[in-house]
Amino acid sequence: MYEVAILVVVVVALMVATTFVAGLVGRSLRVIEYGLVTGSILVILFVMLFVGAEVLMRYAFDSPIPGHLELSELMGPIIVFLALSYTQATHGNVGMDLVLDSLPPGGRRYAEMATLLISIFICSVLAYFSFKNAYQLWRYDDVTMSPPYFKTWPSGAAIPLGYALVSIRMYIQFLHLYDPDRFPANEPAAGGFHAVE
Repeated sequence: MYEVAILVVVVVALMVATTFVAGLVGRSLRVIEYGLVTGSILVILFVMLFVGAEVLMRYAFDSPIPGHLELSELMGPIIVFLALSYTQATHGNVGMDLVLDSLPPGGRRYAEMATLLISIFICSVLAYFSFKNAYQLWRYDDVTMSPPYFKTWPSGAAIPLGYALVSIRMYIQFLHLYDPDRFPANEPAAGGFHAVE
């Protein structure tokens, strides 16, 4: 419990510090998000080609690629979590707006701000504990159970990275909702806050 309390204090301190350099953080985050979503797309293409090659090798040449299932599974978190912050920035996550749509614009704004704050703390906790897990995988030099023994920590490291970046993105969005004139959205051109428009 103390660990979570300390984490909350650290997150609040980081939020205060981010407020003073929000423009720079938002612009930098946008560049990082573009790079990571590009990486995610490249991993998707790799997995698609890898699975296609495995099917060809298995059925056409009766020679399956060793470790194809493990490698494909390890790529899943990398695909999802590298693109998580970009998806939040473009409002691409699936959400239930039924209640928000029934609220007046001011109520929608405050409800969205409250949701973002709660989500920031939840994602921060998930980032912290998943980082501890990924660090443990790295320290133990953990590998898959079957040959060719792929390392598991890169897949585990994608999870805290994704959660940390989406926490920062949500705080930038919170600041933009709080004072749009002072804090720019710093979102990709296709994005926009549909809940407050």
